[in-house]
Amino acid sequence: MSTDELTGVQALERKHPGLPLACGKVERREFEYERHGTRSIILSRDVVTGQIVAPHTGPTRTEEDFLAHMQAVIASDPKATRWHIVCDNLNIHQSESLVRWVADISGIQEHLGKKGEYGILALMPRRAAFLSDPTHKVVFHYTPNHSSWMNQIEIWLSILVRKVLRRGSFTSVADLETKVLAFIDYYNRTMAKPFKWTYQGKALTM
Repeated sequence: MSTDELTGVQALERKHPGLPLACGKVERREFEYERHGTRSIILSRDVVTGQIVAPHTGPTRTEEDFLAHMQAVIASDPKATRWHIVCDNLNIHQSESLVRWVADISGIQEHLGKKGEYGILALMPRRAAFLSDPTHKVVFHYTPNHSSWMNQIEIWLSILVRKVLRRGSFTSVADLETKVLAFIDYYNRTMAKPFKWTYQGKALTM
């Protein structure tokens, strides 16, 4: 699974309808709008099938939100014995609640320590190392700093922005959520496929 968040997505409603394509003229869009609030979207993409799994929308992006999303992803396929999650180094991807959950579903009984003081939970690097352990049921793989482009969900987020968000008009945050989820459902039914990954692992040169 390739995982990331899109935060601060604005529900903007255009005050007037746009003008359609005409001979010699591009589609024109009303520049005045009303703001109806924002939403955060947490998404995971199956890199094998291209499907978007268990999309999560809400007003916040907290460690509780990310944990709930991860739990929904794992619940989507009870037969899977191990999950590999690619994500960036955001603090909610290395949280105390995530460590406790991974330990629980992996059958780990050892004492995890106390956040900020001792043990696995003490520091973020220790939590990240624990979450990256390949023997656990859920294994996290963190992209290097400044390398979020290596995470394939970034490609899909650009599709969402182009197809739905950039030129959309939303009457409320509920309307925004409905249209995003409807697009995800349509994408999964008609467009989902693996991305052809062309990067060969060679050092990039200027």
